[in-house]
Amino acid sequence: DTEMTDFERRIKDRINLDQSQTITYACEPKLDGVAVSLIYENGLLTRGATRGDGSVGEDITANVRTIKSIPLRLQGDDFPELLEVRGEIYMNKSDFISLNEEMLQQGKQTYVNPRNTASGSLRQIDPNITRSRKLNFFAYTWGQISNNNFDTHFEVISKFKEWGFAINPYTKINRSKNELIDSYSELDSIRSSLDYDIDGIVYKINSLSLQDRLGFVSRSPRWAVAHKFQAEKAI
Repeated sequence: DTEMTDFERRIKDRINLDQSQTITYACEPKLDGVAVSLIYENGLLTRGATRGDGSVGEDITANVRTIKSIPLRLQGDDFPELLEVRGEIYMNKSDFISLNEEMLQQGKQTYVNPRNTASGSLRQIDPNITRSRKLNFFAYTWGQISNNNFDTHFEVISKFKEWGFAINPYTKINRSKNELIDSYSELDSIRSSLDYDIDGIVYKINSLSLQDRLGFVSRSPRWAVAHKFQAEKAI
């Protein structure tokens, strides 16, 4: 809670906001998957790549085309000519367990965890192997965009859904530090019941104009912060 207070104080100091003013955040689960970038030109998927080091990634276009939750053609007619959608490819826990049971039946070595399995599946030379792994995709931000007439982060994410992307159902708006902490506690309490792995929550300032004013330091945005969960423990 103290670090969250410090984060908000630094933001307000940097953009000369009064400490009593309210900042609205878009909050979303932090998925433990593989970060990818998808390029759409005139509504058609033309390129898929891993995020790599932020500048250079691997071309996985043929493989992302096999993932059902990634649209090959955007829905509607109000999408920009050029759109780069960023998000996370992941494998459901239930599908991971089924895959390992299948491997055991075939006398093959089992996989370690869903994240590594998703990553390896995206790098298969044969796209049919990727197709058989039942991967999923959640969109959560964007890179290049030819016309951005939006005011808020949540507005763009909502448009993603209209254009055919899956967005995480636990993405929500928070308007105070207490709401942020409540969102964190809520997700922490249900994370073991989710069919996919999350390791925290990400808070992003909702206003795009404030995001622009805050900018980046190195490759990290000043307008976003991750709040990680404690490591899960079991006997």
